[in-house]
Amino acid sequence: MAKAIKDDGFFEGQLLVAMPTMSDPRFKKSVILLCAHSPDGAMGIVLNKNLGLLSFNELLEQLDIPTPSQPSDQILHFGGPVETERGFVLHSTDQLHDNSMTVGNGIALTATIDMLKRVADGTGPQDSFLALGYAGWGPGQLEQEIQDNGWLVVDTDYELVFKEGMETMWSSAIGKLGFDPGLLSGDAGHA
Repeated sequence: MAKAIKDDGFFEGQLLVAMPTMSDPRFKKSVILLCAHSPDGAMGIVLNKNLGLLSFNELLEQLDIPTPSQPSDQILHFGGPVETERGFVLHSTDQLHDNSMTVGNGIALTATIDMLKRVADGTGPQDSFLALGYAGWGPGQLEQEIQDNGWLVVDTDYELVFKEGMETMWSSAIGKLGFDPGLLSGDAGHA
């Protein structure tokens, strides 16, 4: 179901789904978990883009974190084009760090080496998602992009964030709206 603007006018904790007409190749068919949204701007993590440059074990080696004895199935995701050297762990709220930000719907965001070490040694949260970089918007920028039909706002779904495959996530997120994405237009409505 599409999400109306919350009482405070912000979409924190919601999913942004790129319209089919998204022209920016970094965000084409992207699904973004909006982690923060306020008058100062917005910040989110792209959920369905593989980084492809570095494996989880290679990242751990670069950070001098012991690698797991069993090969990890963790994928490093492209979290967005801002601060691409900075790591983020989206995870279930069964474990929180002092610096964790609760996003909602049982999901938190932590950007500490401690959480990465927990994920690596198998003592971390039940579900986790690793990303380098984030998507960011200045004051009013995201609101304008939504108004210009660049993004749809959809209720966050825990299963979609942690269990859905990257290849099917965009169409599954659009499917939450209950209509065919081919019917969407990039033209803004005018009265």
